[in-house]
Amino acid sequence: MQLYSGGRANVALTPTAKDHASAPALEVRNLAKRFSSQSVIGPLSFAVAAGEFVSLLGPSGCGKTTTLRCIAGFETPTAGSILLNGEPIEALPPNRRNIGLVFQNYALFPHLTIFENVAFGLRLRRIGEAELKQRVGQALELVGLPDLARRYPRQLSGGQQQRIAIARSLVNNPRIILADEPTGALDTRTSIEIMSIFQRLNRQAGLTMIVVTHEPDIAAYAGRNLHFRDGQLQKDLLLPVPPDAAEELRSLPAVEEEVVDA
Repeated sequence: MQLYSGGRANVALTPTAKDHASAPALEVRNLAKRFSSQSVIGPLSFAVAAGEFVSLLGPSGCGKTTTLRCIAGFETPTAGSILLNGEPIEALPPNRRNIGLVFQNYALFPHLTIFENVAFGLRLRRIGEAELKQRVGQALELVGLPDLARRYPRQLSGGQQQRIAIARSLVNNPRIILADEPTGALDTRTSIEIMSIFQRLNRQAGLTMIVVTHEPDIAAYAGRNLHFRDGQLQKDLLLPVPPDAAEELRSLPAVEEEVVDA
């Protein structure tokens, strides 16, 4: 599912029938990661359909983040295979997997403006300036922060910085979005705001999303929970009617976010 096509920035509002009929967006087959004789992840297997929103849920040290890092390419599996759209990717470096990444600590460049943070990957790919500006502008619109392009990360709240990190993950038309504890450093209201953005991107743009979390309340916003414990995938639960994060936000008192001038 592409958010952008050619020189124009287009938002795909709903998945197509072709998207649903295609192979799973992600397949993990007998994945294992060994750190020592006493520290083993897996073997575990699961598939994520195109347009699905899935959470990897479990306590710290259970293997969920290691699994995510193997998918992203930051860890090398000891055994098993990982396929994106039917293509094996475990031998590819992270920058050739076309996966959007969102981290708990935002991972923004403090010396770059918000515009340049979002544009960073596009500049590495030598995207033309006109298309680059349009794609960055569209990504900032999608996360509701189009007016902050000239600011710096230090001038934004934690929630705003995480929204910028989400925008940065979108501009390269990723095949899948991976988010590692994206609400771990945020308060309850801001966490719901972030999950509202994820739900909107999933439901309206058809993006395939995987979120790692140790919080059941956050995992509930996904349509499916994969429960991890002691390096194993223990349960795979479908959630027929996940709570609507946007609806929950409307029931909370409004809070105006501060932007620091310095």
